[in-house]
Amino acid sequence: MKLIIKLLLTAVAVVVLAKILPGVTVAGYGSAIIVAIVIALLRLIVKPILVILTLPITIITFGFFLLIINAIIILMAAYFVDSFAVSSIWWALLFSLLLSLFQAVLFSLIKED
Repeated sequence: MKLIIKLLLTAVAVVVLAKILPGVTVAGYGSAIIVAIVIALLRLIVKPILVILTLPITIITFGFFLLIINAIIILMAAYFVDSFAVSSIWWALLFSLLLSLFQAVLFSLIKED
């Protein structure tokens, strides 16, 4: 149940960010739910592989390259979901930072059992 709530909160954050950021568009609420699911799957499957493959550059940049990996995950989600578009990697970087911030705030509202 908590997973569904987190996905719905992420979808709400995606819609809000798409309204705020001019470089990000999403077709509607149904598309935002699909985007939330795709981002969750990409973070679960692809992100660990990218982190391991780019570990040397991540160490050299003191972890800042992880921000680029998050932006790449957002661009991959835009590639897989036709109704979600991000115009550049810079918008993806800003979107991923703000999405993480919104998720931290929204997820803190969920009570832990």
